[in-house]
Amino acid sequence: MSASLQPPLALLAEVTHRCPMRCVYCSNPLVLEPRSAELDTTTWCRVLDEAAALGCLHVHFSGGEPTARGDLPKLVAQASAAGLYVNLITSGVMLDAATLAPLVAAGLDHVQISFQDVDRMVGERIGGLKGAHARKLAAAALVTDAGLALTLNFVIHRHNADRVAEMIELGRSLQAGRIEVAHVQYYGWGLRNRASLLPTREQLDRVTAEVEAARQRLRGCLVIDYVIPDYWARLPKACMGGWGRRFMLIDPAGRALPCHAATTIPGISFDSVRDCSLNEIWARSPAFQRFRGTSWMPEPCASCERRELDWGGCRCQALALAGDAAATDPVCWKSPRHDALTVLAASESSMPEASFVYRGAPA
Repeated sequence: MSASLQPPLALLAEVTHRCPMRCVYCSNPLVLEPRSAELDTTTWCRVLDEAAALGCLHVHFSGGEPTARGDLPKLVAQASAAGLYVNLITSGVMLDAATLAPLVAAGLDHVQISFQDVDRMVGERIGGLKGAHARKLAAAALVTDAGLALTLNFVIHRHNADRVAEMIELGRSLQAGRIEVAHVQYYGWGLRNRASLLPTREQLDRVTAEVEAARQRLRGCLVIDYVIPDYWARLPKACMGGWGRRFMLIDPAGRALPCHAATTIPGISFDSVRDCSLNEIWARSPAFQRFRGTSWMPEPCASCERRELDWGGCRCQALALAGDAAATDPVCWKSPRHDALTVLAASESSMPEASFVYRGAPA
């Protein structure tokens, strides 16, 4: 590894695409990996050891629903033994006492549970699973009873943006140490359902004001992270901390990716951990080098004073909105496509509600 290239901060281990929920904003690919294509336990254990040796500090077990894998306690134990801080990112709907106990015994440190709403009916419509809300509440209580750190993730969109205050209060009542108020990011099924999810500018402004007021009120008691929808921004985010700079994602089939939606970009081949070590992929993979740093940037990015702050924004978003993954992210006000994005956001956020498109059950 070159002296200028730092190791990834965290490994996002997407151990499966299987999930009983069908969230209409899911960022997973439209075509999911079947169970038969998933990495086996032995390979995952090797990958976790390699992640620790590479310098990763955290591993985030995600999916799909990671608790759908019966070997998850073995993977948690391997990660913990390797010295990684172990976080479980879960819908919570399969996390009962019998499921949680072996994970705690294996060394689990932290659990993040996603909520679709505080309104049960709206949340279950968005998530596509009846009875999910009660299971999530029960799972959150089990996590804190077990002495684990708890984060609640509330995904914000047009249908729940007016209930952010209630979401924050729910987080407090469930003894969460951290809350994510995260607007939908438009990849995967979120992109497919964008016109039914995108909030209006007025809704965004109200949510932002509510979050800022809660941060002041609860300072020192509760950490509140906030992610706005890019479509209403003027500056792009440093997506995943910059392409190939801070995170490495392994999908269920073993492909190493810089971000969730990277496989949507045509013309890039992603190495598999079945064939290569994490160190080899991180240091030498053409896919990770494709948009790493600043040398790939077109103008106005190449000469922008923010080029090493936002690292050019999101490549997958540039592809979705501009048709070119190497283009300036249209979220940026300097992009020639920014005004068109503003018009699109205003138009889609004011559209009459349409029927959601749900994915079918995973193979």
